[in-house]
Amino acid sequence: MEEEKAGLTAKLIELVNEISGISEFRCTVKKQYCNLARRLKLLTPMFEEISDIKEAVPESSLKALVSFKAGLQSAKDMLKFGSEGSKIYLALEREHIMNKFQEVTVQLEQALSGISYEKLDISDEVKEQVELVLSQFRRAKGRVDTPEDELYEDLLSVYEKSSNAATDPAVLRRLVERLQLSGIDDLMQESLTLHEMVSASVGDPGQRIEKMSMLLRKIKDFVQIDNPDIDSSRDKSSRRTGQACTEQSLKAPVIPDDFRCPISLELMRDPVIVATGQTYERSCIEKWLEAGNNTCPKTQQTLAGTTRTPNYVLRSLIAQWCEANGIEPPKRPCDSQPSKKTSVCSPVDRSKIETLLCKLASVNHEDQQTAAGEIRLLAKRNADNRVAIAEAGAIPLLVNLLSIPDSRIQEHAVTALLNLSICEDNKGRIISSDAVPGIVSVLKRGSMEARENSAATLFSLSVVDENKVTIGALGAIPPLVTLLSEGTQRGKKDAATALFNLCIYQGNKGKAVRAGVVPILIRLLTEPQGSMVDEALVMLAILASHSEGKAVIGSAMVVPLLVDVIANGTPRNRENAATVLVHLCSGDQQNLVEAQELGVMAPLLDLVQNGTERGRRKATQLLEKMNRFVEQQKQVKARTQTQNQLSLPSSSSTALSS
Repeated sequence: MEEEKAGLTAKLIELVNEISGISEFRCTVKKQYCNLARRLKLLTPMFEEISDIKEAVPESSLKALVSFKAGLQSAKDMLKFGSEGSKIYLALEREHIMNKFQEVTVQLEQALSGISYEKLDISDEVKEQVELVLSQFRRAKGRVDTPEDELYEDLLSVYEKSSNAATDPAVLRRLVERLQLSGIDDLMQESLTLHEMVSASVGDPGQRIEKMSMLLRKIKDFVQIDNPDIDSSRDKSSRRTGQACTEQSLKAPVIPDDFRCPISLELMRDPVIVATGQTYERSCIEKWLEAGNNTCPKTQQTLAGTTRTPNYVLRSLIAQWCEANGIEPPKRPCDSQPSKKTSVCSPVDRSKIETLLCKLASVNHEDQQTAAGEIRLLAKRNADNRVAIAEAGAIPLLVNLLSIPDSRIQEHAVTALLNLSICEDNKGRIISSDAVPGIVSVLKRGSMEARENSAATLFSLSVVDENKVTIGALGAIPPLVTLLSEGTQRGKKDAATALFNLCIYQGNKGKAVRAGVVPILIRLLTEPQGSMVDEALVMLAILASHSEGKAVIGSAMVVPLLVDVIANGTPRNRENAATVLVHLCSGDQQNLVEAQELGVMAPLLDLVQNGTERGRRKATQLLEKMNRFVEQQKQVKARTQTQNQLSLPSSSSTALSS
């Protein structure tokens, strides 16, 4: 039963995380799908707390969770199509799409309602959050949003005409604007999506897809006739990057057209040249080719081969332009790195790596130390080296060196792993090489620099959510807490960062509390130099949401410190102090009274006016709790006075009679 619960909750968290990764939805379903994705993200804390429950979960709740998992899978598939599917299809099939949306919503609401929350040991805050999601599901279940009738009618009028029939230009212009198909890259993506629908259909795709393709051709012809000079680099209104425009990006210098990928319109990170001589972002052209296309997207010429050659000159020019304009150069993602056969690592470096690996595998400690030190530096130098070193098989050899009782070898090995872990693909390789026990061992007994770099390595690896569970389960948290207490300034910060990242996973919070992290955090709050106040408050805020953390923090008489920070701290620290205090005052009137007596009301009112968004929200919650408490006190006092007044005549009568 325990294994079933663990596997089920892990899958639920995985599905929600996958849904969270869907960044943008088509205009025709944007509102409904965004709301659904946002609601589902709010349920992650509940799944984490259920996973952390030691007692058996009632069978009815397990069945409900299984049903919810099926609903989540359906929701993920639906949302993914709403993000990547054909805009024309989503608009034309609006009734079918909305019916499917209602079915999924009902399925999720019914499953969520079947969980016996009162029988589960989950926090009140999480219960309130789930109740909010449930109420939103119920409202969504009974409400059908009015679709865009004009868009549907315009599409239908073009869709139902024959391919040779003339279409009103005003109708086509409205379709281009509403569907955001005004750029070459948008039209190309829509064409690719329809092509994928044809490929995915079994047998004849049918007349409907064919007519949709005809409709798209009419729109494309209209766009090219209406604006013959159109180029994908000029299309600024229909980007599909899914990234919100910030004030900083609006003020950023205009990116030269040659530096943008013709497919994504984004600044290229890893430019490669295809057979026609055109340059694209590697990941974009690879996706194009993997979809079955054999033409150059920009020139439409058939590609003589699929070779992608790194454009080193352009990459260098982009880096120089970024530096000249005060922009951080785009980092090349490791998951788009070439394979070992096409590695861009120079032959000299590759030969050197192979020589160093031979030394790593030797039994001579001096050779091992020298090789580990050089690999450490090579991995620090650039991303290409990190890929080549890992592909050559260095990671298992470095992991073996962690157990050698030589402080310099350990230091070089763990730092080399740290540098290699910067590459996303290498994180998985390091974990699968069973590196965590060795890193934890160095964290416990290595030199101070090795311990610091071990903490930094654990932080880097824990960026991947599933690694948080693995690292916590393999005993990393107690030695991190020790480093937080006795390390150098850098060591304390590395430990705090790693602990924070690990404690995002609910199951690690209790481990940190039991390892004694709370007294250390409170001590860091009161240090004269105050160099760790930010880290201490962030950690306390995340631990206070856990029942054990709340109990230990509450018993440490920390309320005066929190009130002082709310009154005098930085905006972020005020926010975190208010967050801790909200948890401590939930169900504990003593903390509420103490905070009130210490004069927290005025700082809270100021925080509501001038704090961060989260700070304002937490301050409002605290003020509401205090106002309710004051009102209750008034009612109690009024009842007491009334009772006293009612008892006076009786006393007077007794006195007179005597």
